[in-house]
Order: sequence, then C-alpha cells, then structure tokens
Amino acid sequence: MSSLSDQLKNLGFSASTDSSEQAQENSHESAPDTSIPVRIQRQTKGRKGKGVTVIFDLPDDAKLLNDFAKALRKQCGVGGSVKNGTIELQGDQREASMAFLKGQGFKVKLAGG
Repeated sequence: MSSLSDQLKNLGFSASTDSSEQAQENSHESAPDTSIPVRIQRQTKGRKGKGVTVIFDLPDDAKLLNDFAKALRKQCGVGGSVKNGTIELQGDQREASMAFLKGQGFKVKLAGG
C-alpha cells in the first residue's frame, strides 16, 4: 500500500510547494497594472472655487489607493482623501503627483485645460 504523498503525486499534486514559486505568485498579485495611463486633473467645480487635484484611472485596489494617497499627501504637504476610486489632493499638486506616479512606473497624462 502506498503512502498518501505517493498517491497525490500519481494524481499530479505535489506534496510541497517551492517557496520561490509562492513568492513569485505573491509578487505577481501585488504588482499594480501600469499599462493604463493615469490621468491627473485640477477641478474647482462644486468646491466653492477651491481647487483640488484629482487622480483618475489608478488600479482598483483600496489598499494601494490608500498607500498612494498617504504618500502623496506627505510628499506635497497637503490634505486629501480617497473617494470613489480616485485620489483628491488639496490645491494644484499636478506636477508633484505626476513625478511621484512616474517614479512608481505609471504612465501619466495631464487631463483638462
């Protein structure tokens, strides 16, 4: 009678997984999709004339958005938030946010006028 591990091997299952394969799978899942261009726009509509910088088309991952928003707020020295899959920063922070996102490997486009 063969052991359970031998039976599993005969069925195509391996008893142990290689740690490098697991690390590669985990890194592949956590890498954001940088092929889609990210749009950065300055808006004032509905904000009583106060300008904000809105960053669109980032990957739809709540943890990633919160991490990027925190880093951008700290780098620019302004307040901001994450709303409906976009990052909003107070004031005109287009250039600083563009430099940060390009450093993260994203393609960035300035949207609007």
